[in-house]
Amino acid sequence: MAGIVKPPGAFAVTPHKVSVCILLQVYAPAAQISVPFPFSTVNQHNRLGLFLLSLTKSYDDIFEPKLDELIHQLRGIGGLLNYWLTDHLTSKLLALSSPDDLFNFFSDMRGILGGPEAGVLEDDQVILDPNSHLGMFLRRCILAFNLLSFEGACHLLTSIGMYCKEAISSCPPYEAPHLDDSSNDLETPPEYENMELENLVFEKVTEEIEARERAGGRVSFHLHAPQALVGLVEDIEVPGDPEFKHGGKLREACHYAHPTSNTLRDLDPSGGIFLRTNWQIQGFLQEQADALEKQGSSFSLNDFELMLRQLQKLAPELHRVHFLRYLNGLYHDDCIAALENVHRYFDYSAGIEGFDFVPPASGCNTFGRYEIALLCLGMMHFHFGHPKQALEVLTEAVHFSQLQSNDTCLAYTLAAICNLLSETGISSTTGILGSSYSPLTRIGISLSVQQQLFVLLRGSLKRAENLKLKRLVASNHLAMAKFDLTHVQRPLVSFGPKASMKLRTSPINVCKELRLSSQLISEFGSETSSMTTDGAFSTAWLKNLQKPMDSQVLSQESGSGSNNAFQFCAQPSSVPASVLQLVGSSYLLRATAWEIYGSSSLARFNALVHATCFPDVSSSSDTALAYLKLIQHLAVFKGYKEAFAALKIAAEKFLSVSKSRILLLKLQLLHERALHRGHLKLAQQVCDELGVLASSVTGVDMELKTEASLRNARTLLAANQFSEAAAVAHSLFCMCYKFNMQVENASVLLLLAEIHKKSGNAVLGLPYALASLSFCQSFNLDLLKASATLTLAELWLSLGSNHAKRALSLVHGAFPMILGQGGLELRARAFIVEAKCYLSDPSFSVFEDSDVVLDPLRQASDELQLLEYHELAAEAFYLTAMVFDKLGRLEDREDAAASFKKHILALENPQDEEDPLANIF
Repeated sequence: MAGIVKPPGAFAVTPHKVSVCILLQVYAPAAQISVPFPFSTVNQHNRLGLFLLSLTKSYDDIFEPKLDELIHQLRGIGGLLNYWLTDHLTSKLLALSSPDDLFNFFSDMRGILGGPEAGVLEDDQVILDPNSHLGMFLRRCILAFNLLSFEGACHLLTSIGMYCKEAISSCPPYEAPHLDDSSNDLETPPEYENMELENLVFEKVTEEIEARERAGGRVSFHLHAPQALVGLVEDIEVPGDPEFKHGGKLREACHYAHPTSNTLRDLDPSGGIFLRTNWQIQGFLQEQADALEKQGSSFSLNDFELMLRQLQKLAPELHRVHFLRYLNGLYHDDCIAALENVHRYFDYSAGIEGFDFVPPASGCNTFGRYEIALLCLGMMHFHFGHPKQALEVLTEAVHFSQLQSNDTCLAYTLAAICNLLSETGISSTTGILGSSYSPLTRIGISLSVQQQLFVLLRGSLKRAENLKLKRLVASNHLAMAKFDLTHVQRPLVSFGPKASMKLRTSPINVCKELRLSSQLISEFGSETSSMTTDGAFSTAWLKNLQKPMDSQVLSQESGSGSNNAFQFCAQPSSVPASVLQLVGSSYLLRATAWEIYGSSSLARFNALVHATCFPDVSSSSDTALAYLKLIQHLAVFKGYKEAFAALKIAAEKFLSVSKSRILLLKLQLLHERALHRGHLKLAQQVCDELGVLASSVTGVDMELKTEASLRNARTLLAANQFSEAAAVAHSLFCMCYKFNMQVENASVLLLLAEIHKKSGNAVLGLPYALASLSFCQSFNLDLLKASATLTLAELWLSLGSNHAKRALSLVHGAFPMILGQGGLELRARAFIVEAKCYLSDPSFSVFEDSDVVLDPLRQASDELQLLEYHELAAEAFYLTAMVFDKLGRLEDREDAAASFKKHILALENPQDEEDPLANIF
């Protein structure tokens, strides 16, 4: 009779699924089926069940395993059981010689399912719950077989024959098991002795194939399921292109497998390669997307693109391939390819496939998700450094999300706009956000960008909480913490009675938001994807079976060695990777917060926690940032030698970000060391490189632009070009004020005070130092406040010796912060200023207490030599020589004078080393 035509993507019976059904029959034999119980212990039986569960859930590959691969995996079960299972499996496969055999086989499989029709159960009988994963798998196999036409059943038989025959070339003859294994109670059947399974399999398969080729008559078959049942079979399950086999070389080069065609819906007897279920394929592609996001540009561009193109050719209806090609172009900075593929994805799939956060709301636009396409396009523009285009596209996405009543997309779009406004320098959004969203603009109130950002953050957080999008809630809490870290909250309305308000940031609010974001880890269960957790565990379990350690552990049949592999092998965390990534980001933000607040020890601790506990789930960019924070700590507290050694290791580890953050840190360290050594030519070259990185060609990064201008001003100051340095610093202050970069303003004001101090205009420097102190108090910049206090003390000291006591009081007030959290340079400066205050005080006598001056100068000289800071080191040795001269210690005076001369000569004649910029890229 004519067979029923299967719909695209139907769940099909394959030789591998037949093999799994045979093993399921061993695991839970029906009462009417005479299958010898091969298990000597309960642990062996449980291990086989776990093996079958992992086989049907793992997504380490897109292809189903061949028979030789399945036999190899069975060996991981351990003991003599795998020999029995292998022989039983091959015997049952070879016994299927006609469509009636297949029908009888699947009819018998119904007996292992429990339920009302199961009948009376025996005491030791094991049954499968029909609603369990294995029970559902078996029911779908039975249903898919019943939907097969007669020709389909014949094709299945031929494929099973090829499935067995292909295993011959790669499966070696079985060796006799070790009968003296005292830890295994399984009796070895006599037919295993001196068995040549390879020849046996070859002969039987050859006979079966020849018999099928000679057979021309029809074989009686049975009726099939009605057409209504076809809709219940949903998964993609199709054979592969016969020309596209498992690529051994590509498998060695890449950790992902190359999927084959899922367009052919009839089994190809000459192929022998079959795709796994849609659930497993989507899990595999999701794993590749996560790996691409984590590894960034270090992910192999060409190999991955080749695999995606082949998959696109063989499976054109799998539109998620276009989205992965978009991500591949995005993370490899290929704007044209990313733009082309994001358009293709939404043109072909209407943006529905692959987006779990979009609920199928009734009444929503069924012709596509235009607002989601705009969201992806806006994020792409943001990634490539086009903030204005990104803001325009995201604003349009807001309007369409409101029009389509897509609250979820609206929440994500608002979060993306918040991220855009906080990360890029946009001085005005007039005419872009419009007046349709913000309620304040409707009554004629003009809001700054920062005020609009605050309104959007609160709105996005409220929407995410109402929609119970826990990951977005945690992300918004991090954004709020970042906002509170650098912004003073002012009232949004300027009319009405003005209540007294302290214009200060709130570290308590920052800590509160960070704690709220971290609470996500205890609430992940409701959003956990079974594809992610179950598939990851099953994939890891199967991989662990092949490890030597596991085979040794699992081969023991008693004692502690009978525990499963989960106790001995690293398994994936049950917490979703996206949740762990957010938790890791909270530690990075904690490190940044403590850097701003001035606690170097806590900043180092949080960066160390991220680098140690979250490298496997965080992106390479975030992990590199944690490493760079630790390297900065090394440079400040240990000197440049150890910092450059650690930087070299980080550059080799994070090749994908070597031209961004790692390059920026290397330029910063080179500039600092060049200034300390007096190598102004090299310092200017580094400033030029920073200026190139801050160019608007690659997108405006205000932080990088500020860093380049700040270092340019410091270079001009070191060259005693005071007017030029002051002009650059003043321009930088205006830019920071325009974009509300108040934390940076504190540093710029302090630099202006330094310029006036060094130029001899201490009176002009005092207002800048006091203004910097005011900014530091408002934003809780404790360590920068200590540095500004030190500069203020130097300015007072420059006004005359009658201000020495005031300057000394300021230095002693800043000492707890400087000695507790300050680096080598800041501590050395403080010691030198303290000594100068004592020496400038007319009431101080060196003869009475010389150690009060000599001890800090000695500590300062030791720390400055680690930094190779020749100018300050020369000043420290100069003051030391003066003290020794007053004390009459001539020999110590000459030693200090010699050290002073050495540093002066090194400062005036910097040694030309190998060009550090030659291999910087």
